[in-house]
Amino acid sequence: MSFWGRRKALDALTHVDESRQLKRTLSWPHLVALGIGAIIGTGIYTLTGIGAERAGPAVILAFAACGILCVFAALTYTEMATLMPAAGSAYTYTYSVLGEGLAWLVGWSLILEYAVTCSAVAVGWSGYMVGLLESLGVHLPAWMISGPHGGGIINLPAVLITLAVTAMLARGAKESATLNIVLVAIKLLALAVFVGLTAPAIMPENFTPFMPYGFASHSVDGQVRGVMAAAAIVFFAFFGFDAVSTSAEEVKNPERDLTIGIIGSMVVCTLIYMIVAACAVGAWPFAEFATSGEPLAFILRGLEHPGAAFGIGAAAIIALPSVILVMMFGQTRVFFVMARDGLLPRSLSQLDAQRRGPLRLTFLVGGFVALVAGFFRLDQIAELSNAGTLTAFIAVSVCVMVLRRTRPDLPRLFRCPAVWIVAPLAVIGCLYFMISLPTGTLVRFAIWNLIGVGVYLAYGRRRSLLAQAGS
Repeated sequence: MSFWGRRKALDALTHVDESRQLKRTLSWPHLVALGIGAIIGTGIYTLTGIGAERAGPAVILAFAACGILCVFAALTYTEMATLMPAAGSAYTYTYSVLGEGLAWLVGWSLILEYAVTCSAVAVGWSGYMVGLLESLGVHLPAWMISGPHGGGIINLPAVLITLAVTAMLARGAKESATLNIVLVAIKLLALAVFVGLTAPAIMPENFTPFMPYGFASHSVDGQVRGVMAAAAIVFFAFFGFDAVSTSAEEVKNPERDLTIGIIGSMVVCTLIYMIVAACAVGAWPFAEFATSGEPLAFILRGLEHPGAAFGIGAAAIIALPSVILVMMFGQTRVFFVMARDGLLPRSLSQLDAQRRGPLRLTFLVGGFVALVAGFFRLDQIAELSNAGTLTAFIAVSVCVMVLRRTRPDLPRLFRCPAVWIVAPLAVIGCLYFMISLPTGTLVRFAIWNLIGVGVYLAYGRRRSLLAQAGS
């Protein structure tokens, strides 16, 4: 079992074969936009309704709980990202600190975080597109707007938007990041309009009872309810800063830009989420919009703002693909580094000669995302991806603590404040969020990891570069 603990040398992270090294083209505005682009998305446009169904008006607390946990995690991520400015995020940090076996499991979990998240966003986008078309009098046949779970055959709009984003991402990192800035501006404008129209309509009685299902996650009439039940799914809305860290190898000034990108995007987005959620549940009874696939547009139509409802639906249709773009970007970079390390076929780490990007991987990931988006439900996808993300957060927090003990001499351009409080709280918080997930989700996550262990034992443990070097 010695292969399980093989570690990649820290200096090897930034000294790789030039033919397999990503080009530095990104600056801090790109990173902040990447973070906001990933964070502000399906979580607020679609999962607000699902969260309200589970927690009632206390969905505001669910967003706050997620934000607090993610700020703690973001602080640990920032220390690791500036200490190891290489692609791969949690996978890379774990490989150098905790060993190859755990790194593989973290990378395997990141597939759920990134690729599966892309699928969930695509399904959310499809809900807004279908709603917008219906408001225009265009009714698509049921078989093409839902997977088998909803009585259809395939969610075709979700598949098509995934393939369109894949084509965009294939053009290159800088081009994708620049487009993302434009899409982020559209999303923020749409949310500002929503707040401006719903704030005057807030009625105190809509907040009563504020916490109808209590705080802890528990079963009510066969359904999971409570603030933590809502937090366990809307946590899906806070993944963006992790995607920022995967771009470290392509950042011009990682010491400064990564700190601004990770922490800045996290704080801004938490405040936006809480404000929008408060306006949503205050302006309209939560039980009425909880089951809508486009809750914000639903509320605006109910308040007799059909033009604004159409606009926010259009903004979601235009801008939600930015989430797919950023998360797919993160997934390709994690896969790229795993392939470069030999844990996946090395051929997947070959870069396109013109764009210096992993073109083959981009198309492979795009196909997988489209497949999941076409056939699975939004809530199941989001919950499963949350489990993968929580695993990555735990790994990064542990890495920070281990390095503080084993390598206190390393120059840290950003030091996590009160690390022996922040990092343990991040680990405990992630574990609490994880046990708040439905039992079925945890079972599926365990099965996923068992498959991952099998793949590693069959391929990665013998084919990794460290294994080759030791043979």
